[in-house]
Amino acid sequence: MRFTLSSTALSSCLNTLSRVINSKNSLPILDCFLFQVSDGLLSITASDSENIMQSTLKLDSAEGDGNFAIPSRTILDAVKELPEQPLNFEIDMDTFNIKVTYLNGLYSFTAQSAEEYPHAQKVDSEDTTTITLDAGILVDNLTRSLFATADDELRPVMNGVYFDLTAESLNIVSSDGHKLVRNKFYGIKSDAPSAFILPKKPSTLLKNILGRDSGDVTIRFNGHNSEIKFNNSILNCRLIEGRYPNYNSVIPNDNPNKLTIDRKSLLSALRRVIPFASESSELVRFQLGNGKLELNSEDLDFATSAKEQLSCDYSGQSMSIGFKGTSLQEILTNLESDEIIMELADPSRAGIVYPATQPENSEILMLLMPMLLND
Repeated sequence: MRFTLSSTALSSCLNTLSRVINSKNSLPILDCFLFQVSDGLLSITASDSENIMQSTLKLDSAEGDGNFAIPSRTILDAVKELPEQPLNFEIDMDTFNIKVTYLNGLYSFTAQSAEEYPHAQKVDSEDTTTITLDAGILVDNLTRSLFATADDELRPVMNGVYFDLTAESLNIVSSDGHKLVRNKFYGIKSDAPSAFILPKKPSTLLKNILGRDSGDVTIRFNGHNSEIKFNNSILNCRLIEGRYPNYNSVIPNDNPNKLTIDRKSLLSALRRVIPFASESSELVRFQLGNGKLELNSEDLDFATSAKEQLSCDYSGQSMSIGFKGTSLQEILTNLESDEIIMELADPSRAGIVYPATQPENSEILMLLMPMLLND
């Protein structure tokens, strides 16, 4: 069997797919890429057994069809330093010996049989829901959500991103129990509610692989698996099974104290005062009064402290409330608006943070639980 394709196209495809492969695999075959040649097309697959991603490339020329597996490190190292040029593959399907000829040289190595390579679980047409959304919107929502996912062995449902399709909107949610992100996108809704929990690894893969101009992404899912199609690729992944907590019930709707402040100014101030907070708690105290915000941090063990005042627009009663500084810093980093609004009730209840200007057709809300102040 012979085929020819572009070195740049192959290298780019392999680098993207290599993100799926784990550094240590339970099955030796999972250290390989699966190559499938058929009808002038080359499909390359990478898998970690739970996530299987396949991309398709058009071949410049092809003689014969067949399947084989190539060790990922071998082929990645072989093509990464090559400039743009045609690569000619010649495979002996009896011995799986491969010769790759290029402009000034030749690679020779041995592939493996493709028989042991795992196949993706098909998403049955029965009890299947399909969502189609713009890649840029999906990337933005995943980027805002991933930092708030948990690493909790006891509550695995919290370790992924929750997609909740309702009659009003598509809600993309994440929470670790201390902070919560809820993205509402009103451009997608359904009279037949459905939901799934996408694990952290495929969520991160999509965030890193998809470009904002990648067109539409189609997600088909049932109770166990999902199939995500984009560009010339398909990502099949096993979903997290279980009941996601009622996230709407923890979002307060009666926080009367409202703070409006420049996001970058608050973020810069936090970065300056957090190093002086206790390493164990990272507590930053917010002292709120009419038209001003004072940030305080201290570490009694090392006799360090910091204080900084910021101008703001605050309407509400004077209040002192504590937040974990790094958690609030993550929230501010994952928002993009010039100004943010914080709504507070009292020092023991959750604070809400959202952009002063919401994106079109969307509503972003982030929640952060306060920390106890030792007054």
